[in-house]
Amino acid sequence: MRTLFDSAGSRALSLVLALALMLLITLLPRGLTTHDGSSLSHSLLTLIMWGMSAGFVHGIGFIPQNRVLRVLLGPLVAWLGMGTALVFYVQYFLK
Repeated sequence: MRTLFDSAGSRALSLVLALALMLLITLLPRGLTTHDGSSLSHSLLTLIMWGMSAGFVHGIGFIPQNRVLRVLLGPLVAWLGMGTALVFYVQYFLK
């Protein structure tokens, strides 16, 4: 299982998703709003930004020595955070 997340394909996926999310947030920040147009909660935005940051860390191939940081900056956390942002952007574009 560890080798699956360390493969070049999963790293490329993390990097491409993080770059795409960075562009979406920069160019279209309104996608991260609720149904009535108000902004998301700070904790949810923190999860999304943490996921994007972890996506960059995993995508470039950095592996932290600390076990806790290895989990917090790993692909599962990255994909969870970026997937959360994806849900809000899909809802925004389907309006």
